[in-house]
Amino acid sequence: MSAFPAGQPTAPYLDAVISYGFRGPARFHVPGHKVSGADPGLIHAFGADALALDIPQDIEGIDIGPRPTPYERAEALAAAAYGADRCWFLTNGASQGNHALALALAPLGARAVVQRNSHASLVDGLVLSGGLPVFVAPEYDAELGMAHGITPTALAAALDAATQATAAFMVSPTYYGMAADIAGCVEVAHAHGVPLIVDAAWGAHFGFHAGLPASPLALGADAMLASTHKIVGSLTQSAMLLVSGSGRVDVGAVARAVRLVRSTSPSALLLASLDGARRQLAVHGEMLIDATIAAAARVRGLIEAIPGCRVVGAEQVGRPGVAGWDPLRLVIDVRGTGHTGYEIAEALRSGYDIHLELSTHQAMVLVLGLAQPLEPLMRFAHDLAEAVRLLAPADPAARVSVPPPPSGAAPAVVAPREAFLGASEAVPVDAAVGRISTESIAGYPPGIPTLLPGERITAEVVGYLRALTAAGARLHGAADPSFATVRVLAGSLSA
Repeated sequence: MSAFPAGQPTAPYLDAVISYGFRGPARFHVPGHKVSGADPGLIHAFGADALALDIPQDIEGIDIGPRPTPYERAEALAAAAYGADRCWFLTNGASQGNHALALALAPLGARAVVQRNSHASLVDGLVLSGGLPVFVAPEYDAELGMAHGITPTALAAALDAATQATAAFMVSPTYYGMAADIAGCVEVAHAHGVPLIVDAAWGAHFGFHAGLPASPLALGADAMLASTHKIVGSLTQSAMLLVSGSGRVDVGAVARAVRLVRSTSPSALLLASLDGARRQLAVHGEMLIDATIAAAARVRGLIEAIPGCRVVGAEQVGRPGVAGWDPLRLVIDVRGTGHTGYEIAEALRSGYDIHLELSTHQAMVLVLGLAQPLEPLMRFAHDLAEAVRLLAPADPAARVSVPPPPSGAAPAVVAPREAFLGASEAVPVDAAVGRISTESIAGYPPGIPTLLPGERITAEVVGYLRALTAAGARLHGAADPSFATVRVLAGSLSA
């Protein structure tokens, strides 16, 4: 963004909502609680002020009236802050943005190159749109059980194979805070004549501090998703979809798709939080992020002084699929303790009331926010040392290993839309080999989708998912989390 952020200190939508909510208008529109009619427990929990700001769309002087309205100005300021040509505020998270982008860029029958460990909402978007995914595998660190980004070389190979692809979708940064070589992938995508879309849900703060990777748009991406609530500080379920001025993405098509998947009753509280979070990030983000980086650096040494613990981060940069690193993510390798991340995270939760973003077989992940206070981090380091010390000695023979994911995606047989919407039946897992999956299943960790609608179920996939559940992983998206049965396309025959 510009060093002199014109207009960024203002929050036009937030200010307009506050003005309307507190000036005492006679309100005979929805919502029905009218503040005073709300449940007393709700008033006590949220406060009458929050309920007074719970207003609908189509209020004169907020989102209708002389243009640009405060709402339009708020989205324009967000676009300017991120270096985008257009921004849409989202009230169903970045998932809504993935749905809209799939509808706009991968319509019925169109091929799109998709990173294999993309968020499940992108696959859901392809179910809605009828687009056909051609997957590109991310790099995988088998030692730490982490999926990283895709490489330009892998993207080029996928685009070479996917003739007439309409778009390429990638993820950066990952859940673990590792950023991919976006600039290299941009060059590859544009050379193949397709726009590059980056799901930067975990990197909404990128580009606002010199110690962070650059924003995907600054690196040439044609569109990006920013899950603003994750780290930047808007309310949960709010996010942004941003499109560059490259002209490779049809802004009109995206606008139509956003209208299709958005609520006609979006929450003013969520929208106002996006306006306020953008202002905070644009005006004070560098200072607030600086405080978090300093706090994280101070506690990193304390964590690494704990026997068996190691903080994973900057040393990963330069490995395949990793071009940058987010210091607002603390990733702790706990293999040296003899215990799994699951075991240590449970000890922290039950013994110290500490709740982590993610625990895996090998690691634990902490997500920090803007202006992260030092004291809770110091307490965490102390309690982690205590938890590791008090855990019973581990029995190496009882440790369950986590296998690497299958080397390639299962063969796609039908389009995700056809499989998902088709008649399905639940069958025992062993009997499902050779059948066509109608559900999306990802083991966490490592979070890479193992089975997607329209793919043929293989014995390798079944063995891998069983090994994950035995190691303590959860199966996201599975109709039967125990993995005793799986839903398949009715009538599909074994290979």
